Amino acid sequence: MQPVTISQALAAAYSTINKIDAILLLQHVLIVNHAFLLTYPDQMLTAQQVEKFSSLVQQRIKGLPVAYLMGERAFFDLTLKVTEAVLIPRPETELLVEWALKLIPSDEFCNVLDLGTGSGAIAISIARHRPQAQVVAVDLSPTAVDVCRRNADILKVANLNAINGNWFDELSGEKFDLIVSNPPYVAEDDPHLLQGDLQFEPRIALSAGEHGMACITHIINAAPDYLSKEGWLLLEHGYDQAEACRKLLRDMDFSNICSYPDLAGIMRVSGGQLNLSI
Repeated sequence: MQPVTISQALAAAYSTINKIDAILLLQHVLIVNHAFLLTYPDQMLTAQQVEKFSSLVQQRIKGLPVAYLMGERAFFDLTLKVTEAVLIPRPETELLVEWALKLIPSDEFCNVLDLGTGSGAIAISIARHRPQAQVVAVDLSPTAVDVCRRNADILKVANLNAINGNWFDELSGEKFDLIVSNPPYVAEDDPHLLQGDLQFEPRIALSAGEHGMACITHIINAAPDYLSKEGWLLLEHGYDQAEACRKLLRDMDFSNICSYPDLAGIMRVSGGQLNLSI
């Protein structure tokens, strides 16, 4: 195998995959940051590094998500381990975390529930920034729960309990001050499920019946039984589901209902507060 420099390896990869993807994959192989690649473009790669990088590039050509190839994804201010058992955390979900943190006092106890936790992105971010809170993270997939627990261990988050369960089924009698969720909300026949990264992510965590509203509807309808007085429910949803979510919240007599947009101006999260009369 002929010796290859950093710049040569990247140039070859640029012809087959996205430039940013190539940079991320090479950083992963060399365990360096972007500044290192820019500073030492003539550094030679070992044969093992060339082989590993080439393998990752070939897998990326086939469509495998960069996050799965690297085994990790940046989210909020954390780096989380991810596997094909969990959704890849996305920037729009950070909106949910930001809203939650605004509602949770920094120096007071708060009982928080994250439904459909996956990698633990939402739950762990909240737990890290609100150490006085106690966070329960639930997921139907035992493998996803394992990923969440591993991330919590790596990030030394002690105020989180990850459990295997179907939505509220394992939480009988418990009350929470805040419930957050990024549930499946893509319609089952949406063609996007067969495109890009989505085709490799767990379908059970992506799509739902009733045009993508089945899980959202279930959570909103059941949440009042698990919320404490004046508790909040916050949900991520699809680009065209904000109005439907607000209507469901109104139907369940929530108050202070609102939606917030992502950076593209698309309403991505909606929520409300349990009405005092309930």
